[in-house]
Amino acid sequence: MSIEERLDRLESLDEIRQLAAKYSVTLDMRDLDMHVNLFVPDVRVGKDKTGRQALKHWADATFRDQFTGTSHHIGNHIIDFDSPDSAIGLVYSKNEHETETEWVIMQMLYWDTYNRVDGRWLFKKRLPMYWYATDLNKPPLGEKKMRWPGQENYEGYFHDLFPSWKEFWSSEYIRDNDVTEPVAADSFLKALRRDSKPGKLRVK
Repeated sequence: MSIEERLDRLESLDEIRQLAAKYSVTLDMRDLDMHVNLFVPDVRVGKDKTGRQALKHWADATFRDQFTGTSHHIGNHIIDFDSPDSAIGLVYSKNEHETETEWVIMQMLYWDTYNRVDGRWLFKKRLPMYWYATDLNKPPLGEKKMRWPGQENYEGYFHDLFPSWKEFWSSEYIRDNDVTEPVAADSFLKALRRDSKPGKLRVK
């Protein structure tokens, strides 16, 4: 890579990480216009809608009806570039939600796709993968860790994109296999996921 390309990569990394932080604060402060403008203009919303206006309608209903206040705390953020203008990412998020009856804490991650459009990095897609959601005073031991007030418990698919989780707990797991060779820097997430597909996700 040339010096110019390396500088562009560093600036892109910082802008994408800022993008994830901006997502959190615009969601928590309910600034829907700023929130939806973090996505590409033709963002897909549901099965048959596209565009920022459609995303704004969905966000309004979701953020207004399901919880009063939220606080999203982002953590680990890994980014792989497919090209100078496209990348994928994995972002951890620890969240708190105020509902009418309970204070719900959540641990999750986002599997992201980013595109650079007219010089700005934007989300093309965010796929949420949940580990648990539960009242602050009720640790979510056992199965079906997604536990929202007034709803049946359900699975969140936190580990489903990563085959290593099931392999580790499998009775066929071999502990003394030779360590594999490291993967290239921009192939880390693809190697971790190994072309796995998500299950039928229930978006909250």
